[in-house]
Amino acid sequence: MRGKSVLLIIGGGIAAYKTLELVRRLREREVRVRTILTGAGAQFVTPLAVSALTGEKTWRDLFSLTDETEMGHIQLSRSSDLVVVAPATADLMAKLAAGLANDLASTTLLATDKPVLMAPAMNVRMWNHPATQRSRARLEADGVAFVGPGNGEMACGEFGPGRMAEPEHILAAIQSMVAEARPLHGRKALVTAGPTREAIDPVRYLSNHSSGKQGYAIARALADAGAETTLVSGPVELAPPPHVNLIKIDSAREMLAACEHALPVDVAVLVAAVADWRPDSAADRKIKKSDKTEAPQLRLVRNPDILATLAQANTRPALVVGFAAETENIVDLAKAKRDRKGADWIIANDVSAQGGAMGGDANRVHLISASGVEDWPLMDKTEVARRLTQRIAAELAQAAE
Repeated sequence: MRGKSVLLIIGGGIAAYKTLELVRRLREREVRVRTILTGAGAQFVTPLAVSALTGEKTWRDLFSLTDETEMGHIQLSRSSDLVVVAPATADLMAKLAAGLANDLASTTLLATDKPVLMAPAMNVRMWNHPATQRSRARLEADGVAFVGPGNGEMACGEFGPGRMAEPEHILAAIQSMVAEARPLHGRKALVTAGPTREAIDPVRYLSNHSSGKQGYAIARALADAGAETTLVSGPVELAPPPHVNLIKIDSAREMLAACEHALPVDVAVLVAAVADWRPDSAADRKIKKSDKTEAPQLRLVRNPDILATLAQANTRPALVVGFAAETENIVDLAKAKRDRKGADWIIANDVSAQGGAMGGDANRVHLISASGVEDWPLMDKTEVARRLTQRIAAELAQAAE
């Protein structure tokens, strides 16, 4: 981590004393540490102690004209590689979750464009309170990372979750978030996205409402993580993700051919909403209507099953991830789909009108694997993509050991 810079926000609580050890360990690794000490935090550690360890000024006052002239909370919020909040109090979590900014710490958190890591510390009842859990869910959906809290006896004498993570655990989380290594470097990934269009005649087709947003976000996240990524996309109105090999198709059969041509890959993430059926033949000319003729009869035939085909291919990817778009019994149907198709993971989501995933910017998914079901909170599709990419990288790394 040599040469990296961390902005540490120290909240109020007895756990604040642990941040001094965290600062020491960061400085041993030649990480620059600048600090914001809240008014409550200053009740537990002194500005002098913090500055002595960081070798930097400790920032405290939003309305100090000198501080604003020399640094400014905007520059302070964006001049580090990572913002760490330790201890992260219920108050600080709630402020950021609600978008409040009435002191230097909360203003900096709202103004930053850098990753944020929170290490919560509070009484067990405060941590378990629905308001705090709502704050955490909102922050996770916004992309804030968390380390801890742990279980144990607290200064108040109660026992349970709420203890701030130990400095070594926070340090490990920091190292992971600022590491320059791209965990999927040298890997190949295949992603499908968007709808397919199955022609009825030259101007009509069967399709669905898929926007392609989730698949495009996943392709970008995989490429950002270092994977050589091929994106096979149905017709969508989205800009191509950078550093991704984009292949545009219309029909399910074209999508399957493009996917098979892209093999071998290490991971295939099949997000596309592929039409299950197509007309058995498409008219060469536009089908005309008149007042005297009945509506044409369409005979539908099954499209190829891309997920099952890739899961059973001779050049099968090491990790095959399918998506299950359901409107009811979401998890149960996704489990059955995983078994039936031979996928390693199925990502299930609710595409009913109430779910809002189809065409929307947010998604609530369930990851179904051999080890069980993970229920992820509602989050932006870019955050779903980032979190899934982290899981993919960890799975491939473990398989390589």
